[in-house]
Amino acid sequence: MEVIVVCFLLSTLGRLPYQLEIAMLAIFSLICLYGTLASLANSIFRKELLPLGPPLLKATQEKADKTPPPPPCSIATSRKTSGLLSISKLLDAGGVCGIPTDTVYALAASCKHPQAIEKIYNIKDRPQEKPICICISNLEQLSTAKPPFSPLLWEFMRNVYPGGISCIVKKGEWLNKLGVGPAYDRVGTKESIMIRVPDHTVTAHLCNMTGPLAITSANPSGEPDSTHHDMVITRLGHKISGVLCDGESNEAVGSTVVNCLKIDEGTITIIREGCFPAAQVRHIFEKVKNSME
Repeated sequence: MEVIVVCFLLSTLGRLPYQLEIAMLAIFSLICLYGTLASLANSIFRKELLPLGPPLLKATQEKADKTPPPPPCSIATSRKTSGLLSISKLLDAGGVCGIPTDTVYALAASCKHPQAIEKIYNIKDRPQEKPICICISNLEQLSTAKPPFSPLLWEFMRNVYPGGISCIVKKGEWLNKLGVGPAYDRVGTKESIMIRVPDHTVTAHLCNMTGPLAITSANPSGEPDSTHHDMVITRLGHKISGVLCDGESNEAVGSTVVNCLKIDEGTITIIREGCFPAAQVRHIFEKVKNSME
């Protein structure tokens, strides 16, 4: 091959004798013909019938089938019952997991394990003075605990739950009947507790499996909310036990927080406007209040 290249260079410069040029072209033609026939025969029979020798140019790109790195925590899909079971087992064992809700992704810990709720504060770098709310599957779960709520508060809750609203109510012994007992001092404040009833089938099923969950948004404190399970895995996966993957979240912001501690005095306070418009919350409250007069 090197001889043929040299002959081509000499021919280009006009320094190659005519007879030698004819011989060089004949040899080159024979090599090309052999290469074509050898490649065709080897391709048809899928084995090396005619040797071709090593390639002149070798590909240097990396193999495309490299094994991806393992995830930093247990990953489960919300589309399978086995996924819910695996996350519920992690929560029941005292782990902290990322879960979907009807708003943004949340970090969850079982109320059976107060130390897991403490982990949430460390994972998020969340200030201790910021309380964590509880999440339940439905209002029936709450009514079985028989909290001493007024008819007005019950009716207001029936009109906003399930949904992207968190209601702050007075704490009491009824929380023990609800299943919050061990975590009584780690959720809410000394006098009040915030309750979430998400309008999300997966979250409701999970709460039915585990009992009440302590939840807060799945993001480092002060950073934007996580709107996809990949964000939870990337930002917090190395600190938590697992993530229940459900794709894009339904909302880009968290729930609307409503203070109902003075509802019997005819007033509620919007602490934080989230995905549920504050004006709509007030409209629902006035409608409920007027219907009970």
